[in-house]
Amino acid sequence: MRLLLMSDTHVPTRARHLPAPLLAAVAEADVVFHAGDWVDTGTLDLLQDRSKRLIAVYGNNDGPALRERLPEVARVELQSCRFAVVHETGPARGREQRCATRFPDTDVLVFGHSHIPWDTTAPGGLRLLNPGSPTDRRRQPYATYLTAVLADGRLGDVCLHRLPPR
Repeated sequence: MRLLLMSDTHVPTRARHLPAPLLAAVAEADVVFHAGDWVDTGTLDLLQDRSKRLIAVYGNNDGPALRERLPEVARVELQSCRFAVVHETGPARGREQRCATRFPDTDVLVFGHSHIPWDTTAPGGLRLLNPGSPTDRRRQPYATYLTAVLADGRLGDVCLHRLPPR
């Protein structure tokens, strides 16, 4: 199963639209995760139309229209692998332990907010993944998103994709 992870798209405030390479990857993915900060409902509509399956949450920059349609935390089990999606996890320091405590029955936590790619494993095995942002790199050298493969209930081939400058 091919997975695509993104967050912090901020359309149209930080970009007019999602990058073409990201949209091409959406079409190839079996499941798309979005960890919030959409800003507009048009991007949600676009991803719902183009994704085979979309698992998404709202972020701190998302207003009432998005909060009516999306949860703060989403949970899904795929091939016996338990995923949770949330926008914000707090400061980097202590993140693994804090998230392991907050999400004890989770194998993979997808999060956003910082626009900084993150891939660590907490004591006890919780995998924490932040795909960065495909539209607003902030202090990062590249705009990014993640892909991964889920096979036999195990997450593998996690790959950070750098997008070309706009």
